[in-house]
Amino acid sequence: MCQARIRYGDQMTTGRMEAFSDGVIAILITVMVLELPIPHGTTWAALRPAAPVLLTYLMSFAYLGIYWNNHHHMLQATARVNGLILWANLHLLFWLSLVPFTTEWLGENHFAATPAAAYGMVLLAAALAFYGLQTVIIRDQGSRSVVAAAVGRDVKGKLSPLLYVAGIGLSFASRWAAVAVYASVAVMWIIPDRRLERTITSTAASSQDPARE
Repeated sequence: MCQARIRYGDQMTTGRMEAFSDGVIAILITVMVLELPIPHGTTWAALRPAAPVLLTYLMSFAYLGIYWNNHHHMLQATARVNGLILWANLHLLFWLSLVPFTTEWLGENHFAATPAAAYGMVLLAAALAFYGLQTVIIRDQGSRSVVAAAVGRDVKGKLSPLLYVAGIGLSFASRWAAVAVYASVAVMWIIPDRRLERTITSTAASSQDPARE
């Protein structure tokens, strides 16, 4: 009985980590909403000065939604977590927590070069942190795990950091080109990627199919 409890304790489930991460991302979105400026006027024209802030908020909201979506699906395919996975998850949340700061800086300064570069640096760091979390999970659960099978070659995951680096460099040449690169990466990830869903479904079906036993 005691040994069974120890084994259960060694294999922590993902529930608490996912709940904590969901709460952090929800707070970040709330913070961004509270930082939106209130228009001075009652006409549609009064929104014009706030347009850069609203556009930046829209892009950042999309990014946080993308991370929440992919994080949720990855943890659904994760059998257990350990201390290293917990720290890798906190590393990801740290960089995501900087998104509201760079969002306001970028929007308030109308996409100026340095804020645009800083925004890209945070996106780059978050992408690398997500890749790190994914790698730690696969190393813990094996190359034949559900997560490893679903990730596959991970073309979008490898392409995104390269685009962020390009956007950071473009910030000092053409701020609009840099923002366009950041937006294009968001659009690339918004397009549904059902690798994890398909893999989880097929794995569940295989485990319930008596013919495969």
